[in-house]
Amino acid sequence: MSRQYKKETICIQSGWKPGNGEPRVLPIYQSTTFKYESSEQMGRLFDLEESGYFYSRLQNPTNDYVAAKICELEGGVAAMLTSSGQAACHFAVFNICEAGDHVVMSSTVYGGTFNLLTCTMKKMGIGCTVVDPDAPEEEIAKAFKPNTKCVFAETIANPALVVLDLEKFARLAHDHQVPLIVDNTFATPINCNPFAWGADIVVHSTTKYMDGHAMAVGGCIVDSGHFDWSACPDKFPGLCTPDESYHGITYTEKFGKAAYITKATSQLMRDLGSIQSPQNAFLLNVGLETLPLRMERHCYNALKTAEYLERHDKVAWVNYPGLKGNKYYDLAQKYMPNGTCGVISFGLKGGRQAAAQMMDHLELAAIVTHVADARTSVLHPASHTHRQMNDEQLREAGVAPDLIRLSVGLEHIEDIIADLEQAISKVS
Repeated sequence: MSRQYKKETICIQSGWKPGNGEPRVLPIYQSTTFKYESSEQMGRLFDLEESGYFYSRLQNPTNDYVAAKICELEGGVAAMLTSSGQAACHFAVFNICEAGDHVVMSSTVYGGTFNLLTCTMKKMGIGCTVVDPDAPEEEIAKAFKPNTKCVFAETIANPALVVLDLEKFARLAHDHQVPLIVDNTFATPINCNPFAWGADIVVHSTTKYMDGHAMAVGGCIVDSGHFDWSACPDKFPGLCTPDESYHGITYTEKFGKAAYITKATSQLMRDLGSIQSPQNAFLLNVGLETLPLRMERHCYNALKTAEYLERHDKVAWVNYPGLKGNKYYDLAQKYMPNGTCGVISFGLKGGRQAAAQMMDHLELAAIVTHVADARTSVLHPASHTHRQMNDEQLREAGVAPDLIRLSVGLEHIEDIIADLEQAISKVS
């Protein structure tokens, strides 16, 4: 674009830019493969000597136009779509880690991500040290090792709603010459831009607010282009030494600031798959067009709902960073002054049993695994998304046994509160 547009404009106008006689709306390139006139040209594509499309497992035009839009929203230099948010987290870390390496991770990350880094990637030979995101810098610094390759955290933790001190974590990561990878799913680039506060790589589960309709699973990785991989070539050999699977290409030398995403696309996506389908990318793009409007309404409804719950005599506690007096209110105001997200966590005075009782009486809100779409929904993480954790791990993740995760949708606020009121009133 010729000027730096506001995010509302980027969400609609960025990515696909049709020429004369081309479709006004982003087309779905629903094809596994792409035709070329000569064998030589196809060979140049496989050697990364020329850009273009030859097989949708690696790249697809629909996906790339949507990735470009998300990249511009985040203020990055390059981005790629993945089949899910979990795939994005996996690729983001695995792109710079190999057997024998180590990751420092915030203890409050989403349960699936916690399991990915502490269990599944452990089987791949990649170690992980979990840290309390609220701990002093000197305490967190003890978790770093000579083989640490990155720090992983979430801007707003799911479901603990811990707001990350981005500057603190960026400083710690950079003091140890490693990048900070941040999952920005809950805040979205509408409410938070981690790159502005020192983060190096951002991941998203586009399944959530970006899609907005619970129709398409997907993920995205965005590189800021700020981290200098070449400054520590011994730490990042995958980027800074020749890749024999591509005729000795060194990514940092050949692709500069696009090295990280180029490697993730041409190497990891080539070998592991996990591409997002063009149909899902198309649906994601439709969701992105209304993301600013929806986030404004989600945050408004969530704040009103949190204030209602805070006043209720059967509610034991409420956690929402937008509430004045919340532990993370000041950090939220610093990093997300226009709002945080539409997710609230709270507990009832009757504990775990009361939580289940209340949820069973809801009429408007549904009990679903999903979160962050147009419809109000609830979940009991200790029984569902985080059930693989023991009690100690649950406490470290900020997930109390009675915690109810309430994803406040776009329905009228009076209807949302009325549904909660009738359900809570039936708790004995």
